[in-house]
Amino acid sequence: MGREQAPVRAPAGTHDVLWPESWRWEQLVAEFARRAALGGFGLLLNPMFEDAALFRRGIGGDSDVVRKEMYEFTDRGGRDVALRPEGTASVVRAFVQHHPPVPWRTWYVTPAFRYERPQAGRYKQHHQLGVEVLGTDDPDVDVEVVALASGLYRWLGLTRVELSVNSMGCARCRPAYTEALRAYLEARRHELCDEHRERYAVNPLRVLDCKRPQCRAVVAGAPRITDYLDEACAVHLARVRAGLDALGIAHALDPRLVRGLDYYTRTTFEFAAQALRSAQNAVGGGGRYDGLVEAVGGPPTPGIGFGIGIERLLLACDAEGVFPAAPPPPAAFVVDVTDGTAARDLCAELQGAGLAASRAYDGRSMGAQLKQADRSGARYALIVGPDELARQVVTARPMLGSGSQEEVPRRAVVQWLRDRAQQAADAPHAPDGEEDGR
Repeated sequence: MGREQAPVRAPAGTHDVLWPESWRWEQLVAEFARRAALGGFGLLLNPMFEDAALFRRGIGGDSDVVRKEMYEFTDRGGRDVALRPEGTASVVRAFVQHHPPVPWRTWYVTPAFRYERPQAGRYKQHHQLGVEVLGTDDPDVDVEVVALASGLYRWLGLTRVELSVNSMGCARCRPAYTEALRAYLEARRHELCDEHRERYAVNPLRVLDCKRPQCRAVVAGAPRITDYLDEACAVHLARVRAGLDALGIAHALDPRLVRGLDYYTRTTFEFAAQALRSAQNAVGGGGRYDGLVEAVGGPPTPGIGFGIGIERLLLACDAEGVFPAAPPPPAAFVVDVTDGTAARDLCAELQGAGLAASRAYDGRSMGAQLKQADRSGARYALIVGPDELARQVVTARPMLGSGSQEEVPRRAVVQWLRDRAQQAADAPHAPDGEEDGR
């Protein structure tokens, strides 16, 4: 016999999400979809890989994302393609290709791929929720987009998420700031980290996004982009901030917030989870990208959007003790010690009536089936033995809390379970927000 082969494992920097943890993902995506639909956003599904030129042109060929992190390869047809490192560029490509009416409001949930050292809540394949609006530069849209993300954090029960806002200016006013920043960094280049000591002149704005202590110390005294905004950009920023104030969304102006991607113009914003003890504590962010559509071959079209990393967002929930992985218990587990036919038919009937139900297989003993019923978390074990089968009843045994078992006519089981579910729903609960973190 040959040697036993080692089991195949998930690639380094990736992870599996199993139930009940995956239940949180279901609820999060469903709530995001509900909120997006209320705002007029429709779901977009597009490929996980694109022509690599899309990201070079859209994100910037000199960016760290493209130079260091993008999964790029030549396919069997000789085409240079890349796995999607973020969501926005693919949305913009779809907009340019399909010409939907504007303003186009769309949302997505997608895996994203970056070859980087895995961190807490950040994997080589991670997952994002996001929205984009293309076709208007009205600052009130910026407020709507920020408010959508802010509302999701509140629904989750998060109270230690702080919002920072900035303006990146525009093609008219940003060049003057870029030159002022370059001159400032030139005089202090020996104090920068090894990477930016050599590369600051190519794009000095990237130094503002560097998390290394050397660069952060230098940036603390750097010129502020808000001092270089032209009148139109200053008015736009003021309108955004006034809108956030009007909606009661607390925020702080951070003139050094650049978000690390080349396509941002005017409004940029970031949500940081203070409960995460790491410099990498952003749980969502985005901004306006009024030149991105042109960069990928479309007509001049303003746009704005955000992305939320699901893994890191759920880490923030854990850090604050909210939104636990606590799926509701199944209504019933059918314990059949006859030939399994009753379990088959009763589960089908309960599930058809919208009641979660499961069963055991392989002719297990009553004791083994009851142990499985207990592990399932079901509210009731519905026991069918030869005597119950002959009399067309089931024995309903409570598995959660107190109570005594009782016989229920077979034809009345669905209504009996519904009545018990309603009684549980009507029972006194903890004050709002204490039971489930929302």
